[in-house]
Amino acid sequence: MALFQIIFNPTSAAELARMPKELQLYILGEFRGLPQQVHTKADEFGKLERNGRVLHRFRAGDYRVYFERHDLGLVIHRILNRHSLKDFFYRSGIKIHEDEALQENPRFWDLIEGKKA
Repeated sequence: MALFQIIFNPTSAAELARMPKELQLYILGEFRGLPQQVHTKADEFGKLERNGRVLHRFRAGDYRVYFERHDLGLVIHRILNRHSLKDFFYRSGIKIHEDEALQENPRFWDLIEGKKA
């Protein structure tokens, strides 16, 4: 298999660094097998699209990891506690179970890109 990297952008790296060490290790452990899953079971991940950009979401316990594919592997954009996402959904007035609604919400993309609201 070709070289495969998991790249954390500055925002996701900071989110991970703020977590307790045990939680960091748990989340990092959830990346095991991710390279193969992305290529063979991509439909098992949540998928959000906007302007030709595709983000995927996978669950690691109470956390949601938003990432996109890159030539070298995966770029991790955000690692969010599901409760903070629930708060975001509530404040945004969109339904929790609909990735389609989320992908149409510009506030979500601002969150992913690290823009201040």
